Amino acid sequence: MKGDRVEIVVDAGDTTRTYEVVASRAGRRVETAVRRGVVEVSEVTRNGSVVRTARFMATRVLALVEQPVPREDSSERPRREDRREDPHS
Repeated sequence: MKGDRVEIVVDAGDTTRTYEVVASRAGRRVETAVRRGVVEVSEVTRNGSVVRTARFMATRVLALVEQPVPREDSSERPRREDRREDPHS
């Protein structure tokens, strides 16, 4: 969902570096995968096409922070009530 972000903190020898991958447009999401010693963070479209990918060696990754955009639950949405007047009143 637009606005979802993943922050990656990486050990760069004597310092740390922070990278950020953000879902930049509506309908896109950020997916994270760890495979064969590599951390892969990708921005993906609705149909599954990868827009961009960031890859890091898993041994160098210090932190991986997923920050989703707050979503409104369907149970919390105000319901539209039927306000038709009763014809028998």
